[in-house]
Amino acid sequence: MVAREDVVEALHGVEDPELGMDIVELGLMYDVAVDDSKVRITYSLTSMGCPAGAMIAEGIVDAARSVPGVSEVEAELTFDPPWTPDRMSDDAKFILGFG
Repeated sequence: MVAREDVVEALHGVEDPELGMDIVELGLMYDVAVDDSKVRITYSLTSMGCPAGAMIAEGIVDAARSVPGVSEVEAELTFDPPWTPDRMSDDAKFILGFG
C-alpha cells in the first residue's frame, strides 16, 4: 500500500521553474488521493497561461511514479478554486516577499 505522505514528500521535488520553489510549498498541490497502488494528484498552476505547465505536469507524474509501489498516476489540473498566494506556505510567502 502506498502512503499519501510518501507521494507528498516526492512532490516536494517538483519545482515551478519560474518561482524556484516546489509545488507543495507554493500551494499548487491541491490533493493527493491514493487507492492501493493508484495515485491521483489534483494540482493547479499560478495562471492558466503558465508557460511551465507541461513541465510541471510531467514532473508531478515522474515524482509520483518514483514512489515505491505506485503503479498508476493521474495528474488532474484544476483552476477551481483558482490559485492565489494565500495558498503558499508561510516559508514560501516569506521567501517570495508575500506578507
